[in-house]
Amino acid sequence: MGNDRENIIAEFIEFISDKTFSCIGAKAAMAKDQLKFFVSGNMACPTNDKDILDFLYDFIDSYRKKGGYFHSAAILFTGPGQITETIFENILWQRLQAISDMDAEMYNYDKRVSADPASHDFSFSLKEEAFFIIAMHPASSRASRRFAYPALVFNPHAQFEEMKEKDKYESMKETVRKRDILYSGSVNPMVDDYGRSSETTQYSGKNYNEPWECPLKIKHDQ
Repeated sequence: MGNDRENIIAEFIEFISDKTFSCIGAKAAMAKDQLKFFVSGNMACPTNDKDILDFLYDFIDSYRKKGGYFHSAAILFTGPGQITETIFENILWQRLQAISDMDAEMYNYDKRVSADPASHDFSFSLKEEAFFIIAMHPASSRASRRFAYPALVFNPHAQFEEMKEKDKYESMKETVRKRDILYSGSVNPMVDDYGRSSETTQYSGKNYNEPWECPLKIKHDQ
């Protein structure tokens, strides 16, 4: 697993290092050595859920201690290789449900955000720290999300709020969207500003043409 782990991480770094890759936040996190990695097994399997959660808890502790911008935690999975957007979406919510359930046994929900996935103010919470999640996989309809392996990138929500307070967020957002047009041919139609719609529609990268209800069931106390 050691060589596989190193190879998958190297492929991910190469993917986001491409000069045309749209997310400058990911590039900045890597440049600052603030992009942390965990390589798990098949994403459809729950075997490593506890290890994933422990890794994310360590990441949260580090982020809280260091502070600042451009911190991300990437969970890279070895499979499945043969996948569709629908299959990926299903296992995405299975994994998030599993680690959310374990987190609910130990922590409350981040009080700065809503625990209702239908709410415009929702963010995914672990150890009382809210996250915006970007998912990638080989069958994504978005070129910027089409990585060779399934992946989940956890981005602390608070860093974006801090950037907004210091007038640094809007310029970054516009740059990312312009680069996304060049990279993918258009801005992701599911992308919206936080607080205008539930961010759950942005996690998978799938284009929801019809009304959709997030299957996530939050079991935390608030």
